[in-house]
Amino acid sequence: MNVIVNYGMGNLRSIQSKIHMLQLEAEISSDLNVIENASRIILPGVGNFGAGMKNIAESGLYDVLQEVVKNKKTPVLGICLGMQLLGKRSEEGEVKGLGFLDFEVVKFQQGNSKLRVPHVGWNDLISINTDSRLLKGISPEATYYFTHSYYATTTQPDIVAARTEYGSQFVSVVEWENIFGTQFHPEKSRKNGLALLENFIKRT
Repeated sequence: MNVIVNYGMGNLRSIQSKIHMLQLEAEISSDLNVIENASRIILPGVGNFGAGMKNIAESGLYDVLQEVVKNKKTPVLGICLGMQLLGKRSEEGEVKGLGFLDFEVVKFQQGNSKLRVPHVGWNDLISINTDSRLLKGISPEATYYFTHSYYATTTQPDIVAARTEYGSQFVSVVEWENIFGTQFHPEKSRKNGLALLENFIKRT
């Protein structure tokens, strides 16, 4: 079963409804046993990094996620805050993340007066890795819906599937072995977002 993890920080029903539009199944759950036995995991997220990690720790999800992602190699897709939580740490709350991938999360700087923070709206992807399973068959000109004030930065190019330009380039898609993440919201990105969700469920 595909499981959307409920840790109190995401627009869960929207993701589930989009997966159902693809005539695929997804269950929303905070049950540790259900998550431990999932075939794929989606980790959504809207809000504060520190609050997200606090909820994960207090609900017992931290150890379960470590087990299923690192040891069982269950495919996981992090969305927006969910992607950020896959990294090592964030400036937002100065707390550690799940540590699955080698990146850190930093805030957009408003030194450029034209740069509005948060970054909200439609944007495209650049520097796309043509071997990406998540982006397979999707037009390189596709656009996606973003809403965020923080972004991932890394010195490990192998984990980067795509970047996006907003003032400067930032990491917008990560992909490594069984671990995937998008800074944008595929559930709000129309047909391109649906294609990405389908790729995650069928190609990973």
